[in-house]
Amino acid sequence: MSFFPMFMDMQDLKVLVVGGGNIATEKLEKLVDFTKEITVIASEVSVEANRLIKEHCLTLYQRAYRRGDIEGFDIVIVATDTVELHKAIYEESRGSRILVNSVDNTDYCDFIFPSYVKKNDLTIAFSTGGASPAFAKHIRRHFEKIIPDSVGPFLKKMKALRATMPKGPERMRYFDELVEKYFKENFK
Repeated sequence: MSFFPMFMDMQDLKVLVVGGGNIATEKLEKLVDFTKEITVIASEVSVEANRLIKEHCLTLYQRAYRRGDIEGFDIVIVATDTVELHKAIYEESRGSRILVNSVDNTDYCDFIFPSYVKKNDLTIAFSTGGASPAFAKHIRRHFEKIIPDSVGPFLKKMKALRATMPKGPERMRYFDELVEKYFKENFK
């Protein structure tokens, strides 16, 4: 079975990150782009994770995870080195509507984090379904280099035009022409 690529509005979702080390920090760096409703539970917190927690006004409980901590959350990220904890939290979440991601352990995941590029309204995700996160990271880096910074203002213009023009084949044709022109001018 493979993972379905999906983009989700996380603005009002409550996220729990269990762990405070380097891997948890990587997940926090991604999550804060999409939501500030993040709670971290960790016995030890790295300097970088602590900086992110303070900078983005996240909630921190500096202690070990306790059964029941997932209650009230929509998404749980387990970013620890303890496989038993990954399994326990995943099993605890069964029967609820809580989505779980166990970092580096797809056996205990409802979803995975793709590697992604985000420039303003453009988000492009890359995934190997857990087969090789390193490959996804390298292809992401390739695309980061070729996507021009002008994509943000261009997409803002397109969004404004969509709001003013009636739907139909003429609008589609006009937008296709604008995008084609943008690509010719910005992607060599």
